[in-house]
Amino acid sequence: MIADSVHAIWCRELQRDDISADDDFFVLGGQSLIMVRIQGAYMEELGVEVPMDQMFLNPTVALISAYIESSGAVAS
Repeated sequence: MIADSVHAIWCRELQRDDISADDDFFVLGGQSLIMVRIQGAYMEELGVEVPMDQMFLNPTVALISAYIESSGAVAS
């Protein structure tokens, strides 16, 4: 499931294990360098390229997971 993978990436990159699906990336302490690492992890681990603007527009695990699923770009 995409949301589980996104959650794991966020926990690793933000170095937290208490992230919920609706927590805002920026409130959690996210900043541009972490966002770039997450963007790379999406490419490497999920096989999907997520544009930076979408990461700003979808700043929660739930929202970015829905975006990735709706994009249809995830490798099976």
